[in-house]
Amino acid sequence: MKTILVPIQNIAIMPSVLGAAARLAQRTGAYTEGFGLRYGNPQALVTELTTGFALDSYLERSQEELAEMRHAFEALMVEHNIARAGNPSGPSFGWLETSPESEEFVGSYGRAFDVIVMARTDVDAAGPHRRAIEAALFESGRPVLLAPSSAPKCIATNIMIHWNGSTEQARANALAMPLLRLADRVRVLTVIGGQEVPGPSADQIVRQLRYNDIAAELISVELEDRETGEAVLDTARAQGCDLLIKGAFTRNRLRQMIFGGATSYVMEHADLPVLMAH
Repeated sequence: MKTILVPIQNIAIMPSVLGAAARLAQRTGAYTEGFGLRYGNPQALVTELTTGFALDSYLERSQEELAEMRHAFEALMVEHNIARAGNPSGPSFGWLETSPESEEFVGSYGRAFDVIVMARTDVDAAGPHRRAIEAALFESGRPVLLAPSSAPKCIATNIMIHWNGSTEQARANALAMPLLRLADRVRVLTVIGGQEVPGPSADQIVRQLRYNDIAAELISVELEDRETGEAVLDTARAQGCDLLIKGAFTRNRLRQMIFGGATSYVMEHADLPVLMAH
């Protein structure tokens, strides 16, 4: 994973997101590019414009916000000893000068990168942030690293894969291969009684990983009285993992919104970095 895209927002969790991106860049020697993620004109702005709100004032505020986001991104990269683009070796960073006001841009532009790093959502997250994450997951064809509220001290040294038999999880595993090969320890988890679909067994996945020179271990836990996502996060925490590999939305989004699901639970409650792919 030699190219990392980081959509920058003015949110409290952003320093942790940048910290996770910097740790990943240091681990893989990657180029990290930031850009200001701005959502399409909100309805509140449309209302204000119809009542005499000055568009020039809005645009000026928008430019100031972009400048603040760029400064925060560049300052944190420098703080982590990451050089500006043009460095002949080692991790580096750059900034995309122009980007449209659209959360969908994350999905289209993200296709040119190996991984997209974003803030995880939570139960109180605004709709545009959720849409930006979904654009990255469904439109980029790339994995998305969701950062927790606290910046990790290390990343991808102790990895857990939640195997549920699905196509989405198989794709997440494949996209995570560069990190799996770097890890000191890899575990493949099955949740007995949890949400899964017909597919290969966890034993078969362990075998596949070992043929790829990844010394994976098999572990399993009982669901008990927990949701599947809760059981996964509890196990990752107990095992001291610093990265979870998770297929996203094996059940469709509408069903997850109504009935819940492992993807939604993990996105809203994870306290470690989660690499997701659909």
